[in-house]
Amino acid sequence: MTLAKANHGKIPATVITGFLGAGKTTMIRNLLQNADGKRIALIINEFGDLGVDGDVLKGCGADACSEDDIIELTNGCICCTVADDFIPTMTKLLERENRPDHIVIETSGLALPQPLVAAFNWPDIRSEVTVDGVVTVVDSAAVAAGRFADDHDKVDALRVNDDNLDHESPLEELFEDQLTAADLIVLNKTDLIDASGLKSVRDEVASRISRKPTMIEAKNGEVAAAILLGLGVGTEGEIANRKSHHEMEHEGGEEHDHDEFDSFVVELGAIGDPAAFIDRLKGVIAEHDVLRLKGFADIPGKPMRLLIQAVGSRIDQYYDRAWAAGEPRGTRLVVIGLHDMDEAAVRAAISALV
Repeated sequence: MTLAKANHGKIPATVITGFLGAGKTTMIRNLLQNADGKRIALIINEFGDLGVDGDVLKGCGADACSEDDIIELTNGCICCTVADDFIPTMTKLLERENRPDHIVIETSGLALPQPLVAAFNWPDIRSEVTVDGVVTVVDSAAVAAGRFADDHDKVDALRVNDDNLDHESPLEELFEDQLTAADLIVLNKTDLIDASGLKSVRDEVASRISRKPTMIEAKNGEVAAAILLGLGVGTEGEIANRKSHHEMEHEGGEEHDHDEFDSFVVELGAIGDPAAFIDRLKGVIAEHDVLRLKGFADIPGKPMRLLIQAVGSRIDQYYDRAWAAGEPRGTRLVVIGLHDMDEAAVRAAISALV
């Protein structure tokens, strides 16, 4: 008898999505450390070759989720590799003797949630697992700064004159698709904006979607487990009504891809002056319009790694864990940008900072 049948129910799964740098990993880290006794399995999908998010979460020391319960998929966007990566991963997870109480899936910041949620309707999955809810995390400070804001009156006027015009960038479409899939929207990083800015964020987010999912505010990704888990939506049964831009424009079956975005890893040696490195890194990010940068740095004389996470010119840094015995020290950074980003120039600029 399977555990699901014994419990007369399915294992709930929460999908956590959100654009690059919204704070998904920080929120999950907080969730694991305050899981109220639930045993949680994590599936993490990253865009790029360096498993930074999984590495951060493995070092959180939470009893709710051991290293064996953290599964990383770094072979591409999970929304593009459902059959090859996600379904086999879920099958193996369900075959475990000690199955989890709850599954949490962190999507890449460039992933569409819709194909992933729809995959829960696969015969091998739907009888065992249900999507408890889709949680979309929003970087309130970025939205308040206009990173995803348009002059709506101007765009609407253009559309009246030409219905065939596509005035949305791939980034804006992705942002809207992640909001469209949501059962719960977390406006994160509200401590970085004032009350007026927060109102503008609420208005901007609400204007992007026709549905009105619950919207809450958070600082530093601090959201109680009781709020994130237990939504009980069964989103796999609703997702067909929450189509992405791609689904609406390409109902004929064209495959979704992320050709709009590129990522690569920059490997460096030790960083002798981290403060100066971070300060000059902001200039490189601004000059080359890097969307996201994240990774670890080796600081001489420090027993711990320096975690570096950048969203635009805003860079967070802290020492996350000690270097393991025998672990090669070094600096490794994932850089994510639009497809026309000059990789050679960015590599050279970052390397020149050391």
